[in-house]
Amino acid sequence: MDFVHDQLATGKKLRILTVVDTHSRYCPAADARFTYRGENVVQTLEGICRKTGYPKTIRVDNGSEFISRDLDLWAYANNVTLDFSRPGKPTDNGFIEAFNSKLRSECLNAHWFLTLADSREKLETWRRYYNEERPHSAVGYNVPIALHNPGGATSQPS
Repeated sequence: MDFVHDQLATGKKLRILTVVDTHSRYCPAADARFTYRGENVVQTLEGICRKTGYPKTIRVDNGSEFISRDLDLWAYANNVTLDFSRPGKPTDNGFIEAFNSKLRSECLNAHWFLTLADSREKLETWRRYYNEERPHSAVGYNVPIALHNPGGATSQPS
């Protein structure tokens, strides 16, 4: 789990919470907001976990949203371990860094976002393409949804 930063065409800054399963490379959420706090991270995670179940571990950096009391209480209540990367060591969370690079090159650099709603729509379209159509060398040139949902069901809109 990590953040990517971008902006609207008007210059207003966006923060995009990205969540990726390290095994399947499946992305259950790329959630854009103007500001993010710990309670917003919890809200996004709870929406994901209601659909897919609770993970045993979530790897995060040391951003204020991830070291918040809200996320800590949520993790404790749901028996989820928060695995913090070492400060200044993005390689500790290499899977999400690689994902964020692809998100930036294939989506963020390819689109102008006019509004928050426009950014969410374009991110969701790309997220579905990434999960359901785009083969990944890291998972044997399969699509992530094939490993995440072996029955082949498509992803639900986030």
